Amino acid sequence: MGKTIIEKIIGNHSGKSVNPGDVVDMRIDARIARDFGGANVVKNLEDYGLPIDDPCKTFFTFDCNPGGSDQKYASNQQICREFARKTGIKIYDINAGIGTHLSIDEGLICPGGTLVSTDSHANIVGAIGAFGQGMGDQDIAYAFANGTVWFKVPPTIKIILVGEPSPIATPKDIVLAILKELGADGMLSFTSEFYGDYVDRLDISGRITIASMTTEMGGICSFFPPSKEIIDSCNSQDIRVNSCYADEDADYAKTVEIDIDNLVPLISRPGHPEDVVPVSEVAGKKIDSVFIGSCTNGRYEDLLVAANILKGRKVAPGVVLKIVPSTDRIWQKAMREGLISIFKEAGALVGNAGCAGCADGQIGQNGPGELTISTGNRNFRGKQGKGEVYLASPSTAAASSIAGHITTQDNIPEKPSLFKSERRKPVGATSWLRFNPLSQVKPAPTEIKKPITDNRKPITKIAGRVWVIQQDNIDTDMIYHNKYLAVTDINEMGQYAFSNLERWKDFPEKAKPGDIIITGKNFGCGSSRQQAVDCFRALKIGMIIAESFGAIYERNAINTGFPIMIAPELKKLNLQDGDEIEVDFLTGQIKKNGTNETITANPFSEVQLDIYKRGGLLK
Repeated sequence: MGKTIIEKIIGNHSGKSVNPGDVVDMRIDARIARDFGGANVVKNLEDYGLPIDDPCKTFFTFDCNPGGSDQKYASNQQICREFARKTGIKIYDINAGIGTHLSIDEGLICPGGTLVSTDSHANIVGAIGAFGQGMGDQDIAYAFANGTVWFKVPPTIKIILVGEPSPIATPKDIVLAILKELGADGMLSFTSEFYGDYVDRLDISGRITIASMTTEMGGICSFFPPSKEIIDSCNSQDIRVNSCYADEDADYAKTVEIDIDNLVPLISRPGHPEDVVPVSEVAGKKIDSVFIGSCTNGRYEDLLVAANILKGRKVAPGVVLKIVPSTDRIWQKAMREGLISIFKEAGALVGNAGCAGCADGQIGQNGPGELTISTGNRNFRGKQGKGEVYLASPSTAAASSIAGHITTQDNIPEKPSLFKSERRKPVGATSWLRFNPLSQVKPAPTEIKKPITDNRKPITKIAGRVWVIQQDNIDTDMIYHNKYLAVTDINEMGQYAFSNLERWKDFPEKAKPGDIIITGKNFGCGSSRQQAVDCFRALKIGMIIAESFGAIYERNAINTGFPIMIAPELKKLNLQDGDEIEVDFLTGQIKKNGTNETITANPFSEVQLDIYKRGGLLK
């Protein structure tokens, strides 16, 4: 039986012939830590006295908060700079741009290569036929020190795009169609390979757009067989190419055909990237702001689409347009080619290269009640601010900024929509407190939980009281909001657990050590932030049991030695808050105390049990 792309890449980097389900140590060609995770990586390395395996393959990228506008971000960046000076690690500093894009453009990764990063969208490199995976800071510290990581070979879905989309449909519309078809967990724990006539014609920008949103479907990585254009580009830069293509008789978990024939522009409604509808269904809705950028749509080709629509036009009165290129190289090209002038003449704010609105404090965030059209990859509640975020293509975003309401490039009105004038009552001291958004922000709890200790005995059975969160697709922003990402002391993290999850924001106050969290499918989807696991460790939560976990979250929990368990039949126990259960890690048996009700979940794997008994990957 032939091999898929991921099986060939992992095989080449482990020295073994591998199949889905195999666990191997895989060599990593490029190891990257970003500014919010980098300081924690450094702390792990220094706490355990670990070396750097190969400084030439090890990098820091400062893309979350390039301005260092937050004191903790500035401190984290400086910690990384000082560590890099001692070890010879290269830094792509605040002027460089998004690390995953740099890895492609600067030749840090090539077709057939492997890359890990603290960025959950490291799978962007699948656009050139390379393997990329977002990981937590312990995983990355291990990769920095050893040059390898353990990895479970995933099964692969073969996706064939069939048909010819409408002339105004873009790669962003294509991936939104895929997301609508597969759902938020449609690729959970799978890789995928893309094929079809449309795929063959896609340039690197379009491939990046589709590959980047693999994360929003729970996927590990999406691969595009490298085109001649990509191979030629690598050869011209004297980059080593080790392209991997699937064998004709490769064994796929399933094959999915997605019809994109005559596809029209699409848009995701606020709160859920997978809640996709035609733009026409929400057309005319008044907007406050537009953001064009992110790792999904910040390439030069994306900016060019926006510039062609904005040229000779003005942003609608009262609407704010924010544009952020993904890298400084793209920024410079946009300036040379006149795109920056077009943006400024239209009335846009152009920021320095970076992640922008996806990171707290950066260009692209919105305020309470603000309605934003964004070209980003996520619109989880609170991810990009306190307003509502629609996800769309650069084409739809640019057209909407001119119209003042949601529309497409072929339906821009001669006159923009205007905000209605509202007479406001005089605002006195009392009403200021009532209406000022800042007055609604609750101060962080002053009491900090007792420091976490890592000297727990590695018991393999536990019993505890449960908290039942009957919700699927709880993302890492709901678990641990991005405004707290710069926190590096685990003892401070517990107070922020579920800080962005409705009805559960008081969890840190009511939870007790040893409690067990029971939840639904795809828990921990979204980003690679380690804090979304560590906040529960800080609270001394006994374990988390879910119907399924986001792939990166599962790794992060296992690598810290924090007990998690997958229980597809969890609902059969009909658990309620306060019930007590007993869990056996070795057999997977879960028993509801006071009854004869039991189910069998997935027991700890050999890797999980070994790391758990050691107290963490780095121990």
